[in-house]
Amino acid sequence: MTGDSEKGGGERCGFVAIVGAPNAGKSTLVNRLVGTKVSIVSPKVQTTRSRVLGIAMVGTPTAQVIFVDTPGIFQPKRRLERAMVQAAWSGAADADLVALVVDAAKGFDDDTRAIVDRLKEAGRQATLVLNKIDLAKREKLLGLAAQFDAFGIFSRIFMVSAETGDGTSDLLAYFGAEVPSGPWHFPEDQVSDMPMRLLAAEITREQIFRQLHQELPYAAAVETDQWQERDDGSVRIDQTVFVQRDSQKAIVLGKGGKQIKSIGERARNELEEILERPVHLFLHVKVRENWLDERQRYRDMGLEFDV
Repeated sequence: MTGDSEKGGGERCGFVAIVGAPNAGKSTLVNRLVGTKVSIVSPKVQTTRSRVLGIAMVGTPTAQVIFVDTPGIFQPKRRLERAMVQAAWSGAADADLVALVVDAAKGFDDDTRAIVDRLKEAGRQATLVLNKIDLAKREKLLGLAAQFDAFGIFSRIFMVSAETGDGTSDLLAYFGAEVPSGPWHFPEDQVSDMPMRLLAAEITREQIFRQLHQELPYAAAVETDQWQERDDGSVRIDQTVFVQRDSQKAIVLGKGGKQIKSIGERARNELEEILERPVHLFLHVKVRENWLDERQRYRDMGLEFDV
C-alpha cells in the first residue's frame, strides 16, 4: 500500500470504477464502502442500469474516493443491454483506478474472462476484489487468487464479503491511499451525485425486482412524476411504473391491488429511512409497449441510445 507520506499529504481525490460480471455484488460493495445506500440491489441480474457514483471520505489527510458503480458486463443482445455494457466500459475508461469484482462462490466464468481480456488488451492495471468469501472455501479462494494473478494485470488482490463487511475496511483504506492528489470534487457530506427524484424511482424499481423476481420480465421502468414538499415536513412522491404488456401490468398490480400496495409500502419505508421524514408514496402502473426503444428513456437513465 502506498503511504500518505509518499503521496505528499494534503487532499486527494479520485474515481474508482467498480466493474464485473452481473450479480458479482458490485452495488452491495459500493453501498458498503460508502456507508449508506446509493445503488439498488436485487437478486435479478443487471439491476444497475447506468453509472452510479458513491462518495466516501477516507483517512487522514482525508481522501475523497468516488466509486463508479457500473452495470454488469456480459455479452449484450438487446439495445438496452448494449447501452448498459457501454456505460460500464465508459466508466472504467474514465476512472483513475479500476476494481474488478468477482463472485468467489461462482468462480471464473466466461463473462469475467472477457473482462480480464479487455483490461489486458487496454494495458489497464486493476485491483481484484474476490467477493462473497463467506460463501466459498479457503482452498477455492486461494486457487482463484492464483488464477487471476497469473494474468499480470492485478496490482493488489483483496478478499471481502460486501454482505457482511469482512475485509472491506482494508479495501477502502487502500483506495484512499491510491487516489491521486487533488481537491475534492464534492462537498464532504455528499454521498452520491444521484438526484433524490431518481433515487426514489430506483428504490421502487428495486422493490419490484425483489418481489417479482420470477414473475416479471426484465423490462420495467419507474419514473418520479412529482415531488411535493409539504408544510408539515413530509413529502409526497408520485411515480409511474412502466411495463410492456397488459399481462405484466396485472402482475405488478396483483389481485385487488395487493402486490402494488406491498411494493409501495416497502419502498416508502426505505425512503423514510433515507430522507428521515414521513413519505407519502403514490404508484401508478402504465403499459408502454415500446419504452425500450424510446430515445428519451435512455437519456433519462444516462445511457447512450445509439450503441
